[in-house]
Amino acid sequence: MAVYESAADAIGDTPLIRLATLGRDVTVPIYAKVEFLSVGGSVKDRAARAMIERAERDGSLRPGGTIVEATSGNTGIGLALVGRLRGYRVIVGIPDTSAKEKIDILKAYGAEVVIAASALPRQHPAHLFNVVRRLVDEIPGAWLANQYDNPANPDVHRRTTGPEIWAQTQGRITHFVAGIGTGGTISGAGGYLKDVSGAGVTVVGADPDASVYAGGDGSPYFVESIGHFLHPKTDEDVWPQSYHRDIVDRFERIPDRESLLTARRLAREEGLLAGPSSGTAVAAALRVARELGPDDLVVVLLPDSGRSYLSKLFNDDWLRQWGFLDEPSDSDHPEPLLRDVLDRIPGWTARLVTISSDATIGQAVAESPESLAAVPVILAREQRRHGVTASEILGSIEPAALSAAIAAGRIDPGATVVGHLAEPLPTIGIGIFLAEAQAALGDRAAALVLRDGRAIGLITRAELSAAAAEDFVVVTDPALHDVVHRSSQW
Repeated sequence: MAVYESAADAIGDTPLIRLATLGRDVTVPIYAKVEFLSVGGSVKDRAARAMIERAERDGSLRPGGTIVEATSGNTGIGLALVGRLRGYRVIVGIPDTSAKEKIDILKAYGAEVVIAASALPRQHPAHLFNVVRRLVDEIPGAWLANQYDNPANPDVHRRTTGPEIWAQTQGRITHFVAGIGTGGTISGAGGYLKDVSGAGVTVVGADPDASVYAGGDGSPYFVESIGHFLHPKTDEDVWPQSYHRDIVDRFERIPDRESLLTARRLAREEGLLAGPSSGTAVAAALRVARELGPDDLVVVLLPDSGRSYLSKLFNDDWLRQWGFLDEPSDSDHPEPLLRDVLDRIPGWTARLVTISSDATIGQAVAESPESLAAVPVILAREQRRHGVTASEILGSIEPAALSAAIAAGRIDPGATVVGHLAEPLPTIGIGIFLAEAQAALGDRAAALVLRDGRAIGLITRAELSAAAAEDFVVVTDPALHDVVHRSSQW
C-alpha cells in the first residue's frame, strides 16, 4: 500500500476495472479507468494540481494569492483540495445547472462559491466566464486557472493518464474512449496513446447528442461536465485551446437518456457509482466494442463519482420529472403513470406550438392558433435537430389578450414578444404518476409534457382529471378548444 505525505500526492494512479457485466455481450474486453478513485473524486484532480504547480513556477500564482476558476464543479474541487492545502484562497464560479452536491463539496473543501446563470450568451456580462474574469481583475493577487486554455491541462494527461493506461494494459489497448469537456483529458491521454502505439490506438470522443463538438445543434443537454453548449445569441463560438481536435479519430453521439441510464447500470451491475458523463463514455465504448474482436482492447475513462449527482442521476423523482424515467418503480402500484394515459388523449402532441423569442408581437399573434389561450415562447435557435428543452422556454403569451391590445392601440405589433411574456406553462415528465401530474398544474389549465427533458406535447387539466376519475372521454378538437377557452387561468 502506498503512503503519501499529503492528499495532493494521492492524485492519479487510478485502477483499471473490467466491465464484465455490461460488456458480457461483446467479445472485446472493456476496461474502465476509474478516475473517481482519485483523492478528490475526479479526473480533474490531475489538471488542478498541474495548473497550480505551473503557475507557482512561472510566478503568476504567489504566496497568499487567490485561485479563481469557472467550472462545472470537478476542476473547482481539485483546485480547492490542492489550493487550500497550499494556503491559497479559492473562489469557484459554477453554473446554476450544476448538481447541488458539487456546491456542497466545494464549500466543504473551503472554496468560496459564486453561482452564475448558465443560459446566457458568452458575451453577456453575467455569463460565468465574464463573472470570474471580473473577480480576477478586482482581487489583488488573483490568478485565473483557465482550464479551457491552460496548456498544463492536456500536458498532465500526456505525462500521467496516458502512460498509466499504456502500462496497465501492457500496450494492448487498441481503442481509448473519453468524453470531451475542456478537451484536456482526451487530447493529452489520447495523444500519448496514439504516439506510443505508432497511431495504433483509435481515440473515440463520447459526446452528448446535442453538443457542438460532434455536430449537434448546441442546445442544452443534461449531462454535466462534457460537451459544448452554444447559446444561439453568442457572438462567437469559442472552443477550448485545451482541446486538440486532430487527436479524436471518431465520435459517438449519445442521447441524454442513454447516458443517464447507462450510468445507473454501472452502479447496479458493475458496482461503480460514477457520474452521468461516465454513462456517456461507457455507452460509446459499448457501441465501439460491438464492432471489434477479441484481439482488441477498449479502455473507457470514467471522470467522476456518482456521489456528486445523488439528487439528480440517482434520484428517481428527478428523472421522472424530466421525463427520463417512465417505467413503474413498483409493478403493484395501482396508480397509472402519465405515460399510461397519453395514448387516450387525441392531439396532445400536435397541440405543441411554440413562438420564437425573435418574433414580434404581430408575428406571434398571427402564428398562434386561435384555439390556444397560451403559447410557449422559446429561445430562438436557427437549426434545431432536437426538441425544445424546458430551459429554453422563456415564458408564454396569451394571443387573444395581445390581439385585443393591438386592436386597442395599447401595444405596438412591431415590438418584440419577449417584452410581453406571461409565466411559462408548467412542465411534467412523461414518467410521473397521474396524481403528481395533476398537482403540478396548480391553478393552470394546461402543461407541457416532457420526454428526456424536451417538450413533446401539451395536455389540459380537464384531460388529466378525466383520466384520474376513470371517466375518460375522447373529445373532438372543437370541444377541446372550448375547454381551453373556458379557462380563465391559462
